Amino acid sequence: MTLRITAGEWRGRAIRTVPGQAVRPSPAMLREALFNIIGPAIQGARFLDLCAGSGAVGIEALSRGAAHATIVESHPSSLIRRNLETLGALERATLLRRDAALAPDDLARRGERFDMAFLDPPYDTDTAAACVRAPGLRAIIPARCRLYVQHRRGAALPAAPGWRLTDERRFGDTGLTTFEREEGGG
Repeated sequence: MTLRITAGEWRGRAIRTVPGQAVRPSPAMLREALFNIIGPAIQGARFLDLCAGSGAVGIEALSRGAAHATIVESHPSSLIRRNLETLGALERATLLRRDAALAPDDLARRGERFDMAFLDPPYDTDTAAACVRAPGLRAIIPARCRLYVQHRRGAALPAAPGWRLTDERRFGDTGLTTFEREEGGG
């Protein structure tokens, strides 16, 4: 299966995804909406894509002007590296083959910091809650920066110390919820 980048430097370029149900790529409509919400803040940003699947959101961030994307995916059949190589984007990305719930703490120990993060966990699991509650996530995302969470529409997202819910949108059966890192929170 292939997806197309919706805008930016690689607009219209195809990226490959893992066939079957193992990975559920973010639909183009949701990716476009996400980056319309983010707007010009993506320019020069350090972007974190947790539960990246195909890497489409992190690659889209790079296409739209992010300085760097850290793309986290644990699925062994992921085609992210090949997609980054095809686009000539390996030098602007870090691919971390790790469970998304553990990655924030690993990244915090390395001293990493991000301007924004996107989380698209497998639906009907506790991955979203584990990621949002990870102390490392609060350490790697400074105050007033945002976390965007894709989820099944109607799914309850966890309240977590240090995060304030700022926006909720629906796209068919999919929801996109925005959290902002609180000043001095958690």
